Amino acid sequence: MLIDTHCHLNYIGGTDFTKIAQLLANARKRGVTHFVCIGVDTVALPEVLSIAEHFDQVKATVGVHPCDIKQQPFARSRDVLAANISHSEVVAVGECGLDYYRDDGLDKPMQRSVFTEQIELALAHQKPLVVHTRDARSDTIDILKTVGQGRSRGVLHCFTETKEMARKALDLGFYISFSGIITFKNAVDLQDVVRYVPLSSMLVETDSPYLAPVPYRGKQNQPAYVVEVAHQVAALKDVPFEAVCAQTTRNTKDLFGWPIN
Repeated sequence: MLIDTHCHLNYIGGTDFTKIAQLLANARKRGVTHFVCIGVDTVALPEVLSIAEHFDQVKATVGVHPCDIKQQPFARSRDVLAANISHSEVVAVGECGLDYYRDDGLDKPMQRSVFTEQIELALAHQKPLVVHTRDARSDTIDILKTVGQGRSRGVLHCFTETKEMARKALDLGFYISFSGIITFKNAVDLQDVVRYVPLSSMLVETDSPYLAPVPYRGKQNQPAYVVEVAHQVAALKDVPFEAVCAQTTRNTKDLFGWPIN
């Protein structure tokens, strides 16, 4: 059994449940049985929730991605998040966080403020966080530490940062999730991080429809391809593939409080 802990099913199929059902069937044929459909804004949130409502094996998250914070005033988005965070299919707040990679005028203080508010929302409702962080290592860790005050829990998704940042996140009790990027030939440093992170603190994901792993690189990603991620983890850590499947599934169930048999 494997769980794709981070996918954007609505980006692939919208609310075309027939198309999404086929994607999930493809995944199940490869042993991928459960999925977390990630919210990134409040505009597409109804799609995310409807998918989770329709498919028993799918859960949802609610959050505003740092690159989407200017879609509308966050006060309005916050109200929508608060209204939906207790939805029966919602398991986390996110994806939220900081993205300093793009030099397109995104306001860093605004990003930090919105991230802080979403951490506070998660704490108030006892939900874990799905954290997006890119080129914002110090600020991400500092905010998780100061705002979370040791009470926040969650996962740093699609991790592409340094071993030192991974260490700091692990010290805070966070999980680290790896995507198909770890299969890329040029991802040598990231592969070293995979070797460093204990399997007991690791999740796997596709971030589909983005970042398809080798040998599908350049094609549209899909949840079935999380198998390639797990195989690469097994190879890098020199452990059986079955051990990766079992432990990452256990970790996902523990983080999200998901009673999967």
